[in-house]
Amino acid sequence: MRAKTVRNWVVGMTLAGVLAGCGNGTLFGQTRAERIAAQDNPADRASEGRQVTSQQSSVFDLFNNRDDPNVTLEVNRYLWAASLDVLSFMPVQNADPFSGVIQFGYGTPPGGGRAYQATVYVQDPALDARSLNVALRSRGGTVNRETQRAIEDAILTRARQLRIRDSNL
Repeated sequence: MRAKTVRNWVVGMTLAGVLAGCGNGTLFGQTRAERIAAQDNPADRASEGRQVTSQQSSVFDLFNNRDDPNVTLEVNRYLWAASLDVLSFMPVQNADPFSGVIQFGYGTPPGGGRAYQATVYVQDPALDARSLNVALRSRGGTVNRETQRAIEDAILTRARQLRIRDSNL
């Protein structure tokens, strides 16, 4: 019984070795470098979509919107600036203006004794409450909804003030 088990194991390992040798170091006919090179990179797609050769460009191209709407990502600049302004007591850990995400580290508001951490997501170019999502946390866990709503309202109010200030130019 034991010899049969050893024989089956040896046959199985031999078949696995033969099958592995058939690929010549490749997986599905591609080497690792070829698989990495063939991956789709969104940044490459965005730059390819925006490239215009010098033969096709003119002054009037400034007024054309040739960007692919599936590649172009836009956020509201007033919400972005207001988020940075209102939450200025927190250190910025990550900021990606293309996706609209700002991650803040722990910071204590002026006059407060509790440290907060926030993630702001500006998901639309419209200056609208639906365009803004704020996730607020403290060291003890999540904060109550009223505090989170107050931060969102402060950001929206500051964004409106910034827009009004720019329109008076």
